[in-house]
Amino acid sequence: MPNSVLITGASGGIGRALALEFAAPGRVLLLNGRNADKLGALAQECRRRGAVVTELIQDLRQTEQWIARLEAVSRESPIDLAIVNAGVLSVPGADGETWNNIEEVLAVNVKAAFATVSGVLPAMRARGRGQIALMSSLAAWYGLPAAPSYCASKAALKSYGEALRVWLAPQGIGVSVVLAGDVKTGMSEQWTAAKRFVISPERAARLIRRGLARDCRRISFPFPLSWGAWLLSALPTSLSERIVRTCKF
Repeated sequence: MPNSVLITGASGGIGRALALEFAAPGRVLLLNGRNADKLGALAQECRRRGAVVTELIQDLRQTEQWIARLEAVSRESPIDLAIVNAGVLSVPGADGETWNNIEEVLAVNVKAAFATVSGVLPAMRARGRGQIALMSSLAAWYGLPAAPSYCASKAALKSYGEALRVWLAPQGIGVSVVLAGDVKTGMSEQWTAAKRFVISPERAARLIRRGLARDCRRISFPFPLSWGAWLLSALPTSLSERIVRTCKF
C-alpha cells in the first residue's frame, strides 16, 4: 500500500470516495479540489480515520501553477500514488455543445490531467518507483452522442495512460487506466442518456483500490457494461452505430 496518495478532484463523487477508501492511520493524503468547504470537510473526515492530510485548493486549469506546486510538494514529500481523477462533463443541448463547454472539458479532462502527470513524474522517475492512475471512462471505447467532447477527452486519457505504462514500466513506475462505467455521482446525474448497472462511489473506490494494488493495466467496471463498451469498439461500425441508436446512449 502507498504511504502517500495524491487525489485530484477529491471534493466530490469518486474522488471523495477514494480519499475515504485510502484514509488510514499514518497515510499521507494530498487532496485537491476547488471547493474549499467540501474539501475541508473531507479532510477532517480523513483525519478522523488517522490520515495526515494536506489540502491543495487549486483550479487545475492554471496548469503552470499546478505543475510548479506538484514539483514543490514532491521535493518535500515523495508521492507514491497519484490518482488523476478531476473531470467535468458537457452534455449537448438542442444545438449541440457550445465551444466554451468543449474548451472546459478539454482543459480539465485532458490538459490538467497531463499537467498532473508532468508535475509528479520527474520525482517518481528520479526515485525509480511510483504509481499513476488515470481516470478514464468506458465511454473511451466508443464515442457516444450523449457527450461527444467528454468521450473524446476520456479516449485521450486511455491512450495516454496505455502509452505511459509501456514507457515507464522499465523505470519502476506503474500506470493504470480506470475505465469507469455509470457511478452514482453529481456529474453522472447530468448524463441524459440511458444509465445501466449503476454502482455507488464507494463500490467504485474499492474496485479501483484493489486494481491498483494488483497494478492492473486497466481497471474496468461494472463487468457487463465494460464488456459491452469494448464490444462496441470491436464490432463493424455499421453495427455499432445501430446499437448506439437503439440503446439511446
